[in-house]
This record gives sequence, C-alpha cells and structure tokens, in this order.
Amino acid sequence: MAGRLKLRRGRVVATDPLEVEMGEERRRAWADEALLGEMREGDEVVVNVAALDLKLGSGGFDVVHVNLTRGLEGGGVDGTQVMKLNYSSLQHPVEPVERRNSNPRPSAPVLVLPLHGHLAPAAWALAQAAPGLQAGYVQTGGGALPGSFSRDVRQLRERGLLAGHVTAAPAYGGEHEALSTVGALDAAAGLGWDAVLVGPGPGIIGSETAYGHGGVAALDSAHAALSLDLPTIVSPRLSSADPRARHRGLSHHTRTVLELLLAPVDVPIPDNEPEIAAALENSLHRVRYLPADLEGYAATDLPKTTMGRSLQDDPLFFAAPLAAGAFLGRQASS
Repeated sequence: MAGRLKLRRGRVVATDPLEVEMGEERRRAWADEALLGEMREGDEVVVNVAALDLKLGSGGFDVVHVNLTRGLEGGGVDGTQVMKLNYSSLQHPVEPVERRNSNPRPSAPVLVLPLHGHLAPAAWALAQAAPGLQAGYVQTGGGALPGSFSRDVRQLRERGLLAGHVTAAPAYGGEHEALSTVGALDAAAGLGWDAVLVGPGPGIIGSETAYGHGGVAALDSAHAALSLDLPTIVSPRLSSADPRARHRGLSHHTRTVLELLLAPVDVPIPDNEPEIAAALENSLHRVRYLPADLEGYAATDLPKTTMGRSLQDDPLFFAAPLAAGAFLGRQASS
C-alpha cells in the first residue's frame, strides 16, 4: 500500500547548505534548483519530510517540493512534447536524446554498475587503462532520480573523466534526457562515446528482500545492452567489511542479477580474490581477473568512502570497480 506524501510548509533560513525552518525546528534540506528554481533566504517552501523523519542514511534530509515565493512562475521549455515524471506533480517537458533510427548501430562496450559508489573508481580506472577514450554515464532508476543530485558526476565531468551524462527514465535532469535505458545506450553512438557506464544514482533503494532493491536495476541495464548486441560487463558489488552478511564477499544484489540474466556477460574481479572466484565458479558468465590499482586511486581526490567506510576500511569494495573500469578500457580500445 502506498503512503501519502508527507508535506510540510516551512521557510528557508540558510542556502549553503540549505536549511528550512518549520516551527521551532531547523532542518537540513535539498532542492533540485534545475527543476524548481533558485532558493533564497526567506522563501516560503513546501518540503517532503518523509526521509528525514525515517532517519534514512543517504536520504536523511527534507526535499523541497515547491517554492511558494518564486517557484510558481516557471516558464517550462518550449517546443517539447514529451514529459518526464509524467502524471506526477513534478511532470515537466524534455527533449529526448533517442535517435530517430538506429543506424549506425551502437558499438560502445557497456559497464553495468551495481550502485553509484562504483562510478568514480570505474571511470578513473578506465581513463588509466585507455587515456583519451570518451566515456559517458547513463543514470537509471534504483537510486536518486535527480541528475543534479550527484556530486560525483560533477567532479568527474570537471576532470574530464566523463564525456557526458544522460538520465534515463525515471531519472531526470542530466545533460541529456532519455525515455528508456535502451534508448540512452543507443544514443551513445550519436554522442561520440567510446564506452558507457550505466547505473543508478546515489542512495540505492533497499528493502532486505530478494528482488525489492535498487540493485535489480543492473538486470534491466544489462538486458538493455545485450538487446543491442553490445559488449556487456557487470561490475560486481563486493565487500570485505560490510556489517550485513548478505553484502559481504559477493553481494546478494550481484548474485541475484547474475542468476537472472538471460545471456552471459563479462564479470571482472580483482586478482587474488579466491573466495570471490569460488562464488562465481559455476556461473555461466565469463569471469575476468584484473589487477586493481588501489594505491593509485587512493592518491586521487576522488570519492573514497562508501556508507561511512573508507577505502582503507573496505578495499574490496573499491577494488571491484577499479578492476571493472580497467577491463572496460581494454574492451573499448581493442
């Protein structure tokens, strides 16, 4: 059963970082200004307070729903007839990046990410393996939907480690908009990308069930790539320090995806990980062994924490996307 929106009226009392006052309480908040417009001190706003009230980790703040002071005069976008977030109160027109025909066929290899924390190490490792290669990111469902929410994407774009950012429905707000993941992957041919990283935004959804989690988005992304006959690689979610047994070693998220996939894919794993290799021993998929340059990545200023754990706390988590990104670089440059 769906719950009702938990909305409250408040007033912006700080903008960097954003804070909203409701009664006697000041609360952390986030606003998608690309969608809602600028937030200024004194603005009257309506915020969704559900995540902070639930004390969620990555979603532990209020989200501005509408700015009552300056957000009711938005002009929209002229000349577009396609909607995202359609039939919700946040529906808005977009210009789809999908191509009118699929010639030439896309050929860029695709690395499917299990969660957003794999994006930065995978993109960095790809650049080390194949300097100058143009790699783009397709953001899917399974995590945060606003494209503007990811600090990692902004940082990778600034450093030239990503050539572009497409948000595929239900995600929105990237540099380009796609109505489907398969459409986004096909569009890579027209965007000049040599390789594609595809995966959810920050804050993956979880429910402690077999299939009710954001990790299942990887299944859809892999099938989209396979349907276009693209070289398809799955970056496995691994951990040596996750406090939850279901995510230690080979996460049940990745295990489930590999079991449900309808065709074989490449699964890179870091060298010298016999337990991970054993977990994949009877898999139908192609297991690839690669070195993971943890020392090199540790020397960068790119993100090195996951769910409160550092690279030093959980090196296996970071080794997985480093190996996967290196394999993607080899595939794209071969």
